[in-house]
Amino acid sequence: MAVCVAVIAKENYPLYIRSIPTENELKFHYMVHTSLDVVDEKISAMGKALVDQRELYLGLLYPTEDYKVYGYVTNSKVKFVMVVDSSNTALRDNEIRSMFRKLHNSYTDVMCNPFYNPGDRIQSRWSVSACRAFDGMVTSMMIQVC
Repeated sequence: MAVCVAVIAKENYPLYIRSIPTENELKFHYMVHTSLDVVDEKISAMGKALVDQRELYLGLLYPTEDYKVYGYVTNSKVKFVMVVDSSNTALRDNEIRSMFRKLHNSYTDVMCNPFYNPGDRIQSRWSVSACRAFDGMVTSMMIQVC
């Protein structure tokens, strides 16, 4: 099951981060931020090939004993990081890829909303409906995978 979803800006600060269970929130924040080094390594290793490629799924960034961390990067260098419970063996790579595509589409809807200021955190308590829809999509994605 997905236990943490994060959207990281080009400058490596979090635009959105959500984790369940909340008692391990600091642990997941740490995992997300340490995975950014691996994301940067993969992007620089791909070099020019990444620019030509439509698929921006980075795959498994690193596994730990309890979790697996996956990554995705957009053309504008916004990074999506997903932490998945290792005990869920039914979750395949193509399902993770599909989840990242849904996340990217929902993120695009937030960016296209005229009431959202690019660079601001994506928070569901705002009156911007796209932010609430994004948070709802992440919640349903976490529940669906559970």
